[in-house]
Amino acid sequence: MSDFLRRFAQHFVQLNKDNLQRLGELYTDDVRFTDPLHEVQGLGQLSDYFGELYANVSDLRFDFHGFDQIGDGEGYLRWIMSYRHPRLGGGRLIRVDGCSHLRWSDKVYSQRDYFDAGALLYEHLPVLGRAIAWLKRRLG
Repeated sequence: MSDFLRRFAQHFVQLNKDNLQRLGELYTDDVRFTDPLHEVQGLGQLSDYFGELYANVSDLRFDFHGFDQIGDGEGYLRWIMSYRHPRLGGGRLIRVDGCSHLRWSDKVYSQRDYFDAGALLYEHLPVLGRAIAWLKRRLG
């Protein structure tokens, strides 16, 4: 069990559009952040990315349920992200499972998030969502 991962998660869930300046408490200035949709380098780009994320969604919340340290300064956080977007899924709550691979010294310098981009975004777009649902039915 990692105290670092638990502290990181506790601070991360407190982030919102009004306190993104606190990202510097969690991440190094040269942090590399990657997810299935984006790759950013540096605290400034990360702050911009999170700023856009929080500006475009409501009810954004992360629930962390797994804390797995796999080495010195390396581990995984498992989470469920919940959010609403007025143009996705009719504004209803969308939940996506994912995990983050973190590397840190005193702060996180590398984070790679893993999640299903379709479940996050594409399946909730009006036309594309119907096509994906049809394709899933055909493949299932």
